[in-house]
This record gives sequence, C-alpha cells and structure tokens, in this order.
Amino acid sequence: MEALLKARNLVKRYGKVTALNNCDFDLYPGEILAVIGDNGAGKSSLIKAISGAITPDEGEIFLEGKKIQFSSPLEARAAGIETVYQTLAMSPALSIADNMFMGRELRKPGIMGSVFRMLDRPAMEEFARKKLSELGLMTIQNINQAVETLSGGQRQGVAVARAAAFGSKVIILDEPTAALGVKESRKVLELILDVRSRGIPIILISHNMPHVFEVANRIHVHRLGRRLCVINPSEYTMSDAVAFMTGAKQPPEEAIAA
Repeated sequence: MEALLKARNLVKRYGKVTALNNCDFDLYPGEILAVIGDNGAGKSSLIKAISGAITPDEGEIFLEGKKIQFSSPLEARAAGIETVYQTLAMSPALSIADNMFMGRELRKPGIMGSVFRMLDRPAMEEFARKKLSELGLMTIQNINQAVETLSGGQRQGVAVARAAAFGSKVIILDEPTAALGVKESRKVLELILDVRSRGIPIILISHNMPHVFEVANRIHVHRLGRRLCVINPSEYTMSDAVAFMTGAKQPPEEAIAA
C-alpha cells in the first residue's frame, strides 16, 4: 500500500541545534499512527513541518504521491491537513459555532455577503450542530454557548470535531488527552476511533502509553531528531516502546527498516 503522507530526509536546524536529522515519515490510509519520543526528540518539529508551521531546511514531503511545500498552516488546511494542538487554539469568549468556523466563516449569499460581508450565522450553527451530533457530542446544550463554559473534555471534543469537519485527508492530534481526567480522556479516545472509522487517517502525538497502545495501528518511535523505528503495538510491550525511545534498548532490524 502506498503511503498517503510521507516525508523523506527532513532536516531542520535552529542555529546550532538540529531538531530534525534526515527524518523519514510514513502515514498510510485509514490508520492511526502514534508518534512517541522523549522530550526534545524532535516530534514537534516533525509535526510542524508536516502541518506547515515551519519550513524544513532540507528534505521532501509528499501527499497522495505529489510533492508539497507549505509556507503556512493555512496552506496545509487548504490541502486537507488539520491539526489539533495541545493548547486547542480556541477562543474561550466565542461560541462553539464561531470557534468551529474561525478563519473560514461563511458569508450570506448575494450582495449581503459579498459587499456588506455579513456572516451566515444560521448556516454555520446548523453545520456545527450536525458535526457535533455525528460525533456524539450533543451533550452540549447550546451551540451558541461560549467555549469557556465547557468542560475540558467538551472543549477537546469541539476541537476534534472541527478538525474532522474540515480535515479531508489527514488529522494531527497533539497530546489530545494531556490535561483531561479519566472519563474525559475515554470520550476523546472514542472520538478518535470514530473519526478513524470514517476513513480519515490520524497522527497521534502522545506520552500516554496506555492510550497509544489502545488506539494506534502502528507506532513511530522518534529519537534524536529522526525516526528510530516503527513498531506494531500487538507485537511489543509498553516497556519495549519506552526502552526504544530512551535508548535503553536497540530495536530489531525489521522495525528499523519499517
């Protein structure tokens, strides 16, 4: 099977610090690929390069076999790559519907939208309500309530729903359960599996090994700025994964070649 999204020999330097050192990456259609690594391993730089937040100094990125080069996250979004950052990147004072459409608001048809630039709020609210319902998030009573009134799990759910609504090809989730309790984390994991069942591949960056081993199809182990190996969670233990990413244990040849 051909990789939907792949990167080859990515290099990114910040002065004398090399964040990415000839890094490779492969994401296949319909899978959840977990990316794990110690702090400072280069995971964030890899994801930023894929999502358009930074431009690699060297290397190539391919989406559906075509070479791509994003100069901004907006270009990545336009290509169908949505990212949910750990900070959620939401405006607490705005409503759920406004946050769903932030930066891509719908305008009223005709002269009211094109000249007077009036927003089509009913259309945005209907779309937001539909997407939240599809993902089982309509425990939220009012689509117009401010995001700051939601629980942590509900906010994360809205962020994931926004990504699922507009991420037509790839969704990147950066530590989606880091600040959540047990019950809310469970809901987000179910949400991730639901999104995957719709055929959208997901890149999951996480330090939570039980969550990684529960939902991931493959695990990309990142170490010292590059891909160390790719392992199947059904064939290795959490202890193995931690040992690989910390350098306590050398991965087998077949995993390195994966």
